Amino acid sequence: MEYGLIGGQLGHSYSRQIHEMVGGYSYELNPLPTEAEARAFLQQRNFKAINVTIPYKRLVMEYCDELDPAARAIGAVNTVVNRDGRLYGYNTDYAGFGWLARRHDVRFTGKTVMILGTGGTSNTVAAVCRGAGARAVYKVSRSGRDGALTYERAACHPEVEILINTSPAGMYPDVGSCLVDLEDFPNLEAVLDVVYNPFRTELLLRARARGIPAYCGFEMLVAQGVYAAEIFTHRSLDKNNWIRRIHRTLKRDLCNVSIVGMPGCGKSTVGESLARELGKTYVDLDEWVERRAGMPIPDIFEREGEAAFRSYEAQAVAAVSKEHGQVIACGGGVIKTPGNARRLHQNGPVLWVRRPVQFLATSGRPLSTGREALRRMEAEREPAYRAAADAVVDNTASLQEAVRAAAAAFEQTFDPEE
Repeated sequence: MEYGLIGGQLGHSYSRQIHEMVGGYSYELNPLPTEAEARAFLQQRNFKAINVTIPYKRLVMEYCDELDPAARAIGAVNTVVNRDGRLYGYNTDYAGFGWLARRHDVRFTGKTVMILGTGGTSNTVAAVCRGAGARAVYKVSRSGRDGALTYERAACHPEVEILINTSPAGMYPDVGSCLVDLEDFPNLEAVLDVVYNPFRTELLLRARARGIPAYCGFEMLVAQGVYAAEIFTHRSLDKNNWIRRIHRTLKRDLCNVSIVGMPGCGKSTVGESLARELGKTYVDLDEWVERRAGMPIPDIFEREGEAAFRSYEAQAVAAVSKEHGQVIACGGGVIKTPGNARRLHQNGPVLWVRRPVQFLATSGRPLSTGREALRRMEAEREPAYRAAADAVVDNTASLQEAVRAAAAAFEQTFDPEE
């Protein structure tokens, strides 16, 4: 391997796409599940340059002949270059996190910062915050060792103004976890999460629900990759331009778009065509439920009732929404189950497809028993559709017009920080 990434588990990594876009070289993912394998790889020194991720950012320092001063001070290395057999260690996470904060005008000067997690990335983030003049920086861990607060003690610091997660909490595939209750921090001005898969962790979703600016680690990932590529190639890059371009390109490709709306409004028809238009995988949640239950949806309602169907549907949302690059057509009542809309927002926008009641299809739909029933259903569900949706797509004209409108809505909403 000439260029690549080493770490314990790399199935979630996007480093290959980033490096091959900016560097023009072949980049390999080399998972090393055990410390013995990592040590053997580093001893051989059979590479030109590598990135290093969890859990080897500290271990790799033992093999570096020279360390960049920032990497030495932080106590973690994520970039190693082999120059004539000598290994040089750097930390581009420092520059990457600094870029993320500057990009969104998160200012640490005079602020009280709390960092969740105490690993190598935590040290990097703490160094950025202190270097930018933070008034106080607290670290938090489950054990509370080495001067860190426990999570119980962390809740006793309502003065915290900036909260940063550097732990794996909420990271794919174990999405949905959150280590703190944001109600304990009434003075929060910003929340950042270095986790980049999903795009919106549970922590970020909770922050946004409270109106707190919240930012994902995907931009940090891209930024540190571009900084590393500059070190790999010994070329001076227009980093801001490359970071913005790669971030937008990759996020557009990876984002989901979920479609909600009344039964019979055309979600599946629009969704299938939209998937082709955007080059994404089409997923029909009702079909997922039918495969899981082993019977058609009308039979589920007849034999097991609506509550059982909603349980199957919630399982489908949980499984599908944490994956990427999909157009997801949802059942009409998906928004009735608490938590479904939040999960759909993990990896992309939600579009509400609207069609007048008189044009809604009714055949084969257990709850669509007539126009009057549909009108009552629409009145009941409209507030939930409106609350869940990032954009509304009118479906009263041709299919082509609806798909064009949906594609335009996706382009405008998939990256709300732009």
